[in-house]
Amino acid sequence: MRLKPKLIAGGLSLICASVLSCASEAGVPEKTPVDLVNPYMGNISHLLVPTYPTIHLPNCMLRVYPERGDYTSDMLYGLPLIVTSHRGSSAFNLSPYQGTDLRPVISYSYDNEKIKPYEYEVILDDADIHVRYAVSAQSGIYRLDFGKTDAPAYIMLNSRGGGLEIGPDYVKGYQNLSNGTKVYIYAESDIMPVAAGILADGRVDESRTAVNGNDACAVVRYPAGTSSVRIRYGISFISGEQARKNLRREINSYDIDAVAEKGRKIWNDALGAIEIEGGTEDERIAFYTSLYRVFERPVCISEDGRYFSAFDGKVHEDNGVPFYTDDWIWDTYRAAHPLRVLIDDDAETDIIDSYLRMAEQMGNMWMPTFPEITGDSRRMNSNHAVATVADAAYKGLEFDLEKAYEACRKGIEEKTLAPWSGAPAGWIDAFYKEHGYIPALQEGERETDPNVHPFEKRQPIAVTLGTAYDQWCLYRIAKKLGKEEDAEKYEKCSYNFKNVYNPETGFFHPKDKNGKWIEPFDYRFSGGQGARQYYGENNGWIYRWDVPHNVPYLIELMGGNGKFIANLDQTFREPLGKGKYDFYSQLPDHTGNVGQFSMANEPCLHIPYLYNYAGEPWKTQKRIRQLLKTWFRNDLMGVPGDEDGGGMSAFVVFSAMGFYPVTPGLPVYNIGSPVFEHVKLRMSNGNCFEIIAEGASEDNKYIQSATLNGKPLDKFWFSHEDIRDGGKLVFVMGDRPNKEWGVAKAPDSFE
Repeated sequence: MRLKPKLIAGGLSLICASVLSCASEAGVPEKTPVDLVNPYMGNISHLLVPTYPTIHLPNCMLRVYPERGDYTSDMLYGLPLIVTSHRGSSAFNLSPYQGTDLRPVISYSYDNEKIKPYEYEVILDDADIHVRYAVSAQSGIYRLDFGKTDAPAYIMLNSRGGGLEIGPDYVKGYQNLSNGTKVYIYAESDIMPVAAGILADGRVDESRTAVNGNDACAVVRYPAGTSSVRIRYGISFISGEQARKNLRREINSYDIDAVAEKGRKIWNDALGAIEIEGGTEDERIAFYTSLYRVFERPVCISEDGRYFSAFDGKVHEDNGVPFYTDDWIWDTYRAAHPLRVLIDDDAETDIIDSYLRMAEQMGNMWMPTFPEITGDSRRMNSNHAVATVADAAYKGLEFDLEKAYEACRKGIEEKTLAPWSGAPAGWIDAFYKEHGYIPALQEGERETDPNVHPFEKRQPIAVTLGTAYDQWCLYRIAKKLGKEEDAEKYEKCSYNFKNVYNPETGFFHPKDKNGKWIEPFDYRFSGGQGARQYYGENNGWIYRWDVPHNVPYLIELMGGNGKFIANLDQTFREPLGKGKYDFYSQLPDHTGNVGQFSMANEPCLHIPYLYNYAGEPWKTQKRIRQLLKTWFRNDLMGVPGDEDGGGMSAFVVFSAMGFYPVTPGLPVYNIGSPVFEHVKLRMSNGNCFEIIAEGASEDNKYIQSATLNGKPLDKFWFSHEDIRDGGKLVFVMGDRPNKEWGVAKAPDSFE
């Protein structure tokens, strides 16, 4: 059983729930799943963006994290009220203060910070204020304890660009985001202030009750001797009145303990969808922290059956189907969406339905690629929502597949394939349709397609390979719908990766519009910043493996199993080729290296599983354990690169359980190396899929034998159908590889 994080009449409803046992045999309380979450894991980045210690409920609208750069930052920039985008964007600030230097936002020295998924606590040491916070789905509550008894207590509410209004017992207002989107707030306290006004030039003007503009700031004052103030507030993307309703519906007292306890239970129900036994405590913490991060996105923004859509700038009725957004699909289609199919297929169905509403609201019926609170930012490359649709369809989820197919098809056929663009198709798109690849520019050749982003470039290999996969997904959907002519067309297109394969080098190699290879060429460093002139954030060594929809054919291209394995091995052994300073100056996303392999970027997630296809599953088992141990750890630098809201963390969840969806759209899972001795995965339909790994340990990483549902399993994969109604997968583990296990034929990519 599990939590279904749905909004019914705007409130979080627990349809069914289960948590792990709270007491050991000796009577000592065991840690529940949420106790094993460490939001600080990865808060110091290896190079680019760190993880953020987010306080929120699963897939809910209100998210906060401390307003600072990363864990090393010495100051807090006020107190947070809402994160409006998965990372880097927030709105409003709350600043408690005792003193005379009033400012719209106070910067605080802080200490003794404690963060759990559902609550936050910190001491503002110079200010002598103790802060505690708890969160609900669309509302939150602060308790502020003031240490100075001889000074009045001020609370400043700041809108960084919008307006605020002070009422008799409330402050409400809005902040402008982008693309016509606004976020609204309604806040009130447990005691009446003695005065209120608008902050202007460092002084409070008590004659004013409203303000608009940058750093609009309302101030309320409580008398000297006030020791504690509790502030509760609601958030809305619809209106200030709706923010008030959201608050009233969710938090109707000032009991912060009750709010925190409810949040704790909700998190235990959600995380309890997967129970684990065995492993070390650090491994269990890395597992549940990764699962917690999968619930960061997307977020449900339905409010009492309505939602504001930035995709057309209107408020809509949701007709009982929650509306989700803030989903960076380029990252999440790989593993986060397939994981949700297993543990909450109702939410996954609602998310796909949300995509279709977005496509309709944008007016072009193009499937979104990077839907956010403020609309579709069209970031990265390719149109991988089609993979999410195909995967869900072939795993039995029910939605309007005909409409989804049209939205996916139009998004690929009618929108330009140029990265980071939402423009209609241009000449490079026409070229792709005719020649089956995106042409690269020769050195010194000027760009002629206005759709191409000046920094992101064409990324011709990344786009060619990504689009071939997307078209394979279209083929799969068309086949399921009985559209034989379309299926035949897109099946042929799915082989377009052949058009940029260089048989002399064994790499995918850019070539120009005349069919000439770009020469000379270095697969590590050619392509400029992020290799974007030819690839995308990663170099040619990574994109060498970006054919998840037809690995057997890729093996054939490379000359057979032996050469394929040798090339994989060399990927993990090839030196950087430059000092780290020079390498990462050019390829800052390409961190978490093992040789040229980069654990830190999503196009790499499937690569260690590819040994399975060429007859050496034991090397997949070895690599997976090496990568989990090296790069995903219970410490402040325990995430190797940008965690874009669950995409990378879902790799950890799957891999630690012992399997992974290499090809979304094909209902098949690759077997890796289970970390835990016992896993119970409570599936959406209420059935339980158990994984038992007898003797699993740090040394015992190799599969000696396996059974699935009581029958011997001698292949490296199993189907979704095998586990849809529950079942039991049993491994016998050992410290030496059984090189004969799992060498059976790979799943047919075109079954």
